[in-house]
Amino acid sequence: MVWHDTDNDETMIARKRSAREIFQRVFGYVGRYPMFAVGTMACAILTTLAGLAFPKLTQVLVDKLIAGTTTTAIVWMAGGLLAACFFRDFFNFLRIQLNNRFEQRVIFDMRRDLYDKLQRLSVRYYDQRATGDLMTRVIDDVNAVERVLIDGIEQGTVAILGILAVGYMMLTFSPQLTLWALVPIPLLVGGALIYTTTAHSRYRLVREASSAMNALLNDNLQGIRQIKGFGREPHELDRFSQKAGKLRAATLTVMGAWSVYGPAMEFAAWIGYIIVFWLGGLAVLRGEMTVGKLVGFLAYIGMFYGPIRSLHGLNQIFQAGRAAGERVFDIMDAPLEVADKSGAHTLAKSRGDVVFESVRFEYRKDLPVLHDIQIHAQPGQTIALVGPTGSGKTTVVNLLARFYDVTGGRILIDGHDIRDVSLASLRQQVGIVSQEAFLFNGTIRENILYGRLDATETEMIAAAQAANCHDFITRLPEGYDSKVGERGVKLSVGEKQRVSIARALLKDPPILILDEATASVDTATEKLIQEALDRLMAHRTSFVIAHRLSTVRNADQILVLKSGKIIERGTHEQLMEVDGLYAHLCRVQSTAMTIEEQMETEAEVR
Repeated sequence: MVWHDTDNDETMIARKRSAREIFQRVFGYVGRYPMFAVGTMACAILTTLAGLAFPKLTQVLVDKLIAGTTTTAIVWMAGGLLAACFFRDFFNFLRIQLNNRFEQRVIFDMRRDLYDKLQRLSVRYYDQRATGDLMTRVIDDVNAVERVLIDGIEQGTVAILGILAVGYMMLTFSPQLTLWALVPIPLLVGGALIYTTTAHSRYRLVREASSAMNALLNDNLQGIRQIKGFGREPHELDRFSQKAGKLRAATLTVMGAWSVYGPAMEFAAWIGYIIVFWLGGLAVLRGEMTVGKLVGFLAYIGMFYGPIRSLHGLNQIFQAGRAAGERVFDIMDAPLEVADKSGAHTLAKSRGDVVFESVRFEYRKDLPVLHDIQIHAQPGQTIALVGPTGSGKTTVVNLLARFYDVTGGRILIDGHDIRDVSLASLRQQVGIVSQEAFLFNGTIRENILYGRLDATETEMIAAAQAANCHDFITRLPEGYDSKVGERGVKLSVGEKQRVSIARALLKDPPILILDEATASVDTATEKLIQEALDRLMAHRTSFVIAHRLSTVRNADQILVLKSGKIIERGTHEQLMEVDGLYAHLCRVQSTAMTIEEQMETEAEVR
């Protein structure tokens, strides 16, 4: 289990951005679907315009009723109200339909763009970030940004147009009452400014607290066996409670501010309504205004302050979306440390000639990990990397796959600097079998075919047979369609390893990286895996990180690393004659293997 300090993790804190920058970035997605945007806005405007007919028709109807109008006139007035109601709701129906499709396309595009960027970011980026935080950004934060994009733009525009249209209609009814109705506007504007200038920091705390909680949750779900094994459930419950408590506190801070702001703005709006009701009522009593006109004007006031209230609600959405947008675009703008350079060419099917020329590397500046690494692997050769933990063995092969770029020197494949070829064509030449075989949460068939998606059933089975996993697969109830569970949890370590070898065999790469592929299995399983590896390595250039030195005796070159330097190189026999670190490691492991083999023999006898 990876212990991630989410309390002091600066990678969860996105760079602050202006509201204008966030709006410009999210507005760019609208341009991808202009017809949906125009259609949604048109229907929203028509809905608003149809609604404007209600107060006018209500005024006429009330005045005619008081004046003692005929039944026919009332029928016509009621029909007009019904028609206005129908068109308002019909256009609203169309708006919802278009808006939903528009919204889902935008969410899809934004989430797809974000995932595409995540796929292209370097391994170093993931080394420094919590998985739960990234998942929160892809799922929750994209939804929050989308609300600004769709709801904010549409509702904001409609609200402004509604305010202007209703304001015009109010002026046609009574300019004097209209001016009195605007009395609360300074209060509403001032309140909005105060809320806006303070809300952003509160919403940032909510997004960061949510990410911290999700990061811990993801971490603990992956390490559930370690938690149970050490009996640390109460401890982890306390840690989770702390994270959830911080999210609760941050959320309550946001809700507390809104609980003051929302009702205060509502009260301010009603001040204008009450002033108009009072002055308009006096005007009716003095005979200066008809009852119908007052009723119609009051209806317009309700329609006038409705959009204003929606703008205040949109302000809350925008502040949440702005905080989420910073986190989404933080990923979008992350630099590609390992990427195709301009004019990168495609690396053709490789012969497997690999050269490391004076390669140096450092994960952090001024902390070198590799020093002057010189390797030449000729086509078909096996290069073994041995040495103590932390000596740089895995870093060497990670550079070959270009998970990181070298700090100095260069790596050549068939004479091509790997930085000059496309990443896709480079990695097509390389197959990797790691110590901890990773299987996706799907079927065995899907995991093997991951090596080559267009492989036939016959080719897949042949790869499984060569990897010594066909027999155990056919014994499973669902055979190749058996689910392996998350990270292959339903299979043993040896079974997972053989499935990963079958996947590599199906890919058929000219260059192989075997990172301690037999380190975590018993001797019997190791023999099955080693047979599969021998078939996999045949006629391929192989880089083998050795845990058990018995597996590299026949390597063409054995490179002994210590503190990031190659201190010995040669065949097994040559290095044993030198009697250096390699010979010492062999003697230590030989004793351990003898004891292990003796124990296994005694177990078989019993």
